[in-house]
Amino acid sequence: MEKWSLMTVTVLLALTVRWAVSLGSYSGAGKPPMYGDYEAQRHWQEITYNLPIRQWYFNTSDNDLLYWGLDYPPLTAYHSFVCAYIAKSINPDWVALHSSRGYESQPHKLFMRTTVFVADLLVYIPAVILYCSSLKETSAKKKASTCALCILLYPGLILIDHGHFQYPLSLGFALWGVLCLSHDWDLLGSVAFCLALNYKQMELYHSLPFFCYLLGKCFKKGLKGKGLVLLTKLAGTVVLSFAACWLPFGTDVEQIMQVLRRLFPIDRGLTINNYLFIFFQDKVANIWCSLSVLIKIKNVVSPQTQLRLSFAVTFLSLLPACIKLTVQPSLRGFKFALVSCALSFFLFSFQVHEKSILLVALPVCLIINEIPFMATWFLLVSTFSMLPLLLRDGLLLPYAVTMPAFLATCLASFSILDKTSAEDLQLKAFSLCLKGYVSWFKSFPRIVRTLFLLSLSLLAVLSLLSAAVPPPQSLPDLFPVSVSIVSCLHFLLFLVYFNVVILWDSKNSKSQKKIS
Repeated sequence: MEKWSLMTVTVLLALTVRWAVSLGSYSGAGKPPMYGDYEAQRHWQEITYNLPIRQWYFNTSDNDLLYWGLDYPPLTAYHSFVCAYIAKSINPDWVALHSSRGYESQPHKLFMRTTVFVADLLVYIPAVILYCSSLKETSAKKKASTCALCILLYPGLILIDHGHFQYPLSLGFALWGVLCLSHDWDLLGSVAFCLALNYKQMELYHSLPFFCYLLGKCFKKGLKGKGLVLLTKLAGTVVLSFAACWLPFGTDVEQIMQVLRRLFPIDRGLTINNYLFIFFQDKVANIWCSLSVLIKIKNVVSPQTQLRLSFAVTFLSLLPACIKLTVQPSLRGFKFALVSCALSFFLFSFQVHEKSILLVALPVCLIINEIPFMATWFLLVSTFSMLPLLLRDGLLLPYAVTMPAFLATCLASFSILDKTSAEDLQLKAFSLCLKGYVSWFKSFPRIVRTLFLLSLSLLAVLSLLSAAVPPPQSLPDLFPVSVSIVSCLHFLLFLVYFNVVILWDSKNSKSQKKIS
């Protein structure tokens, strides 16, 4: 009872913070003609309610794809339809075809914010609570609630979902998938991840760890016995899950192809200005945007060459973690591989949005109890990396409040500054390899703490400058570019760190014996 009363307080606190953030501005408020993501979600409700399914992804006189055309998988469209059905019963003007474009009112804002709250309460928050409650590492009752509190107070997700405006469903489904796999419910976990992937195609960031972990599990069981049975069941589950999600579009090949073209707009990315080198326009903290400050890559190589180059670098960067996970499948290795692979996709992919860092942040949240110091550091940097977007949306005050609040919560919950030894950072095996070669390794905890404090100071200074100081006229993008470069350098170091933990992880060999 005590455990669940603490969880109740945790959830109420998390909901209060979300409610406070939702009172502020949202993406594109009062900024015609395109407005922002808030209008995109409203427009999808308008389209899905008023047009037949066969027209949802096609450009027609009633569905201008250049004005927030649907570019997410079918589950997003179905969810928009459900929200639109409720909106229509409250006020038909909210989803009226054509005339509702750019609709803004306080009652409608309340409705839209409520739909995000409902998604949080039904999918994401229960998954967090159950995940933290099931952690074997949580020895005390208080640990589960403090872990849940830190995850639910992660500012990046709160500011994007309840400030900028976005639904947490794909991340929630992915978390349900991790939760199911942690209980050996492999088929349910596969269904949950299929739902995540069919809600947002960016869940491909997590697809390889799911695939490699389950495939490795089949190998360990033996592909001539139980392993083959499990592999067959998994394949059947995935096929049936996708078939159910795509059933309304499955009667026409052209329908399927058009949906796929909308989901993966490679050609649009190469030919239409709005999508050309999207990472350069949005100052995303990935490697291509950072390199473009020194080398104008788009002037050196063709878009097609850069597409192939980004694919090769992405593939090579995530290969070690995937091989290790397939050969030595373990839940711990699976969670760390989710982080490493998602971060590789974010850093090296061809088309990336700054919000995609949330796909890395989710699995980092899942290991905050194992490496609280590094997880807290990463989650702070990930929120900071979205600062230009948050400033555009008028979310400076929520950002300035939630960031220190999250840091204080982690400091109080995990005493993170006391957990910087090689063993605390899961680097003991790696440190033994370096002991004879690196003389300063004895000072490692002090060095790490110093770097952490310097990093936070840099983030605070750049945040203050971005918010309060006008940039020079000759360098209008000085602060957004600085934010992206600083964040990218952090992420590169984090990528190295997580891969070192994965490759030198001795705990994996112990936990994989349980699987086999």
